[in-house]
Amino acid sequence: MQHEKITPYHWLLFIICFFGMAFGGTISTLMAVYLPVAVKDILGNKNRDELNNISAYINAIFIFGGAFGGFIFGIISDRYGRKPGVLFSIGCYGFFTILTGYMPAWWGLVICRFISGFGLGGILVTATTLMMEEWPKETRAIFVGILSISVPIGIFSAGVIDYFVSDWRQGFLIGTIPLGIAMVSALLLKESKKWLYSRQQIIESPKQKENILAIGHRSNLLIGSLIFGTMLIGLWAIFSWIPTWIQNLIADGDAQKERGLSMMMLGMGGLLGGFLSGWLTNAIGPKRSMILCFAVCSIVSFFLFKANTFFSPIIYVEIALLALSFGASQGVLSVYIPSLFPVSIRATATGFCFNTGRLVTATAVLFIGVLVTELGGYGNALFIFSAVFVIGLAVTIFSKDTAAPDIAGVSNAPHLQEII
Repeated sequence: MQHEKITPYHWLLFIICFFGMAFGGTISTLMAVYLPVAVKDILGNKNRDELNNISAYINAIFIFGGAFGGFIFGIISDRYGRKPGVLFSIGCYGFFTILTGYMPAWWGLVICRFISGFGLGGILVTATTLMMEEWPKETRAIFVGILSISVPIGIFSAGVIDYFVSDWRQGFLIGTIPLGIAMVSALLLKESKKWLYSRQQIIESPKQKENILAIGHRSNLLIGSLIFGTMLIGLWAIFSWIPTWIQNLIADGDAQKERGLSMMMLGMGGLLGGFLSGWLTNAIGPKRSMILCFAVCSIVSFFLFKANTFFSPIIYVEIALLALSFGASQGVLSVYIPSLFPVSIRATATGFCFNTGRLVTATAVLFIGVLVTELGGYGNALFIFSAVFVIGLAVTIFSKDTAAPDIAGVSNAPHLQEII
């Protein structure tokens, strides 16, 4: 195969996908950092249990939206193209993030957060799929790994916004930027050549159409869903509630700066982990990389939530280590999971693996507010949910020890090998 060079369009593609996912990371955690003040602003002087329950609804509904968005946009991307999937997902979360800041009632926040999550779930699938298909093979793993740091950068940005913008409603005007990106990208972004070729083959020979539930794909779907899902469940439960947990550790102050700095630590740790993920995978392989990530998450979450009864700077270090492992895992999985499936079902199957865990995650996050009361505090509740890292570790240890297949070798059709 002829060596493919990185062209100016490849860089444009990378910029669109990177910032599309980065601002998705921002809006995913923006409500988490503003949650204590936003809920009080809307509900007024309600009792603590009621505030916790409403907060849980707002956090959980966003993740539910992300799960459904990943599924639906995956199907849209496979059926109608990668470009529409990317554009509509960015535009969706951008527009409804703006609307979030104008909502006068908590149920309005719930609706806007659900649809914002819907768009975020879409961009995580569609941007990764498009990059995997369009980026040159020689540097694909490295740049898809770097793409994964866009979300931690967005998380870091959410902390920065909270640090400098005290009015939560003004903070949500950040949605204007991704909405603008979607409009500009409509003119600049091209459709995936590999998707166009695959679509043409299906039109000419409908029997070549793949089914994600076919026997040959079931084991990949199961393993991918379990590994990605368990990491996601633990981290989303932790990420969504760390600002509120820190707020409760500092009972005598508003803890605005501590909440903001904690989100910056999440972002910086995840950024470094994602950036290094490609080299980590090449050095020790995807299975050992995931074992390392799950082991570190299990150990650090234990010390974070069981050893800290009052706020101290060590919490920032522990949060950064947790985020480092999470960022690395996302980079590894962003390369590995899409490469398991042929082009015709790649986005749908990737969306399935990425988002099956989100449905469970959303339910888990929903009940943290209840568990806080039953278990005697946020630390105990978050520690219980971090136990899923141990489950993910066990699944990974007993999974098949194979290197991630090259994306060129996943189709059963010999004549597609060169282009895919």
